[in-house]
Amino acid sequence: MLKEVERLIDKGEGNRTAEEGTLFKLMIRLIEDFEEQHYQLNAATPVSILKHLMEARDLKPRDLWEVIGSKSLTSEILSEKRTISKSKAKALAQFFHVSVELFI
Repeated sequence: MLKEVERLIDKGEGNRTAEEGTLFKLMIRLIEDFEEQHYQLNAATPVSILKHLMEARDLKPRDLWEVIGSKSLTSEILSEKRTISKSKAKALAQFFHVSVELFI
């Protein structure tokens, strides 16, 4: 389902058919309901959320070097030696197609 949501996100709101728009809204609602029932994201830290998203998408730290800006900064964030800045939170949110609030 996530792949289909990503496909529809990439397609863009103005380029979806009416049926795709309805399907997109329904899938987003189902995902949100599932996450509310099974995950306590509010209790998680920004770094633990980042690590979870990386695991769910089978990503390695090197996959985030370009998003975060460097190998060393990525390492410092993942080891919790450095917090996620607002600009990096925005970049991560865009990369993962999630709310920026997850990383702040």
